[in-house]
Amino acid sequence: RALRWASGRVPARGLRASPRARIAMPSWVIDRYGSNDVLRFTRDMVFPIIHFPNEVIIKVHAASLNPIDLSMRSGYGATALNMKRDPLKLKIDETEFPLTLGRDVSGVVMECGLGVSYFKPGDEVWAAIPPWKQGTLSEFVVASGNEVSFKPKCLSHTEAAALPYVGLTAWSALNQVGGLNQSNCSGKRVLILGASGGVGTFAIQLMKAWDAHVTAVCSHDASTLVKKLGADDIIDYKSGNLEEQLRTLPLFDFILDNVGGSTEKWALDLLKKWSGATYVTLVTPFLINMDKLGVADGMLQTGVTVGSKTLKHLLKGVHYRWAFFMPSGPSLDEIAGLVDSGKIQPVIDEVFSFSEVPKAFLKLEGGHARGKTVINVISRQ
Repeated sequence: RALRWASGRVPARGLRASPRARIAMPSWVIDRYGSNDVLRFTRDMVFPIIHFPNEVIIKVHAASLNPIDLSMRSGYGATALNMKRDPLKLKIDETEFPLTLGRDVSGVVMECGLGVSYFKPGDEVWAAIPPWKQGTLSEFVVASGNEVSFKPKCLSHTEAAALPYVGLTAWSALNQVGGLNQSNCSGKRVLILGASGGVGTFAIQLMKAWDAHVTAVCSHDASTLVKKLGADDIIDYKSGNLEEQLRTLPLFDFILDNVGGSTEKWALDLLKKWSGATYVTLVTPFLINMDKLGVADGMLQTGVTVGSKTLKHLLKGVHYRWAFFMPSGPSLDEIAGLVDSGKIQPVIDEVFSFSEVPKAFLKLEGGHARGKTVINVISRQ
């Protein structure tokens, strides 16, 4: 980022006031947890304010939906997220409502905090906003500068909004937790369970960009898409017993599990033993434990679970890991480079207008999407 600044970008001089004072903006919010009928459109959502010197306000051009938005709409993770929002419980009489969902954003920087030197108003950026913050189904959103990156030049805002959350989730699992990178993937055998979803389609492209051999598990009707993205072998989980089909293949160096459930009981047996082979799952009980047991007991139960599983599988010669979404502007910088070089492309299933947000949620709720559900907050992207 310093190089981009030195190469001609003008640093922000501090907080910039909007031409007209704004106190409210259009937004889709929820006032309680529940099904799709809790979504409410308002023109009176409180306009975001810069509270810290490293924050920026982004005018949202496009957003997209992820499975976590469906889960959060129903109250999933509320205990942990509310603790993150107010760890000292200072706001006794306040709640998280009205709550704006949506994690992905592609848009334009409108204002910068005093400590932001690598962005300026007018810059086209993208980001994935952490789930404990107000989301992106609004006209404007606040983000920390270290969560934001310059949008890939080759993508429109609509296209760019499809990538940040799934890209960072896959990046966390493969790179930060799994230890894979451009220099150590060549020739490695990688299995991706749930390969046709948002994280899976990104992971296929990233692994092929890093020269790995990719085996993708999906349904038959997604095989054309998965093959187009570069998968070397495709296994249809509907065509027979999945475990038996995979056991006919050579053992793997790495498994990314986007499915969870019963797959964890047998998937680790498909790894090469005593070779550093790793299984990483994105389906963990962390937030569920805290919702059911409370913060302290939930964290204790989670620690016991992951510790016992890690030790159990380590004794069998393989590594067991959990991974989570991690907001990161620097990681988005690297992803943007891969996008602009043509190695990764967004996979979009359907685009909705801002007035169709409830319809977009129903689309996502129906499942079996082949790519991301994108919301054009500003028309004609």
